[in-house]
Amino acid sequence: MDNLEKRLVKLILKGDQRAFAEIVELYKDKLFHLAYRMLNNRHEAEDIVQETFLRVYRNMEKYDPEQKFSTWIYRIATNLCIDRLRRKKPSYSLDAEIGDQEGTDGYAMLPSDDRTPESEALLSETQRIIRDAIETLPAKYKSIMVLRYLQDLSLQEISDVLDMPVTTIKTRVHRGREFLRKKLEYKL
Repeated sequence: MDNLEKRLVKLILKGDQRAFAEIVELYKDKLFHLAYRMLNNRHEAEDIVQETFLRVYRNMEKYDPEQKFSTWIYRIATNLCIDRLRRKKPSYSLDAEIGDQEGTDGYAMLPSDDRTPESEALLSETQRIIRDAIETLPAKYKSIMVLRYLQDLSLQEISDVLDMPVTTIKTRVHRGREFLRKKLEYKL
């Protein structure tokens, strides 16, 4: 995979748009799953994937070929998710009626989750409980837990993605697990 990525990066730097389309194909699903697991919202995850590829395209000349491409693109996506999580603070009540639309509240404006019966069947009750617990983690732990346990990245890869020392990653993994253990203690 690394040789393919290196070849594609060289072609992209020469202006080959088909090579960029191949990079998009290689990473679009992986990035979507990462963003969805961090944000728990399909539309926001799609936005993050799109923004990630825009940033990759605009900043391709800044990519260091000595670094793994996957690490670079995951770093961009993860940072965008963290930024979105930090900005995500409710500023209104969903129960409040919307100004000029009588009888319509905030719940009517929420996008549907678009789950299919097949995907619904795949989610066990235990997975839902764990996902809900991960959702309550502070952003600094959530990103690390998602990268470690849902994206199966090594501690070193997470360190590269987040540009933090491995010791900090280990500490946050430990604290994140403790947080989840306390949350899940009486639910599982």
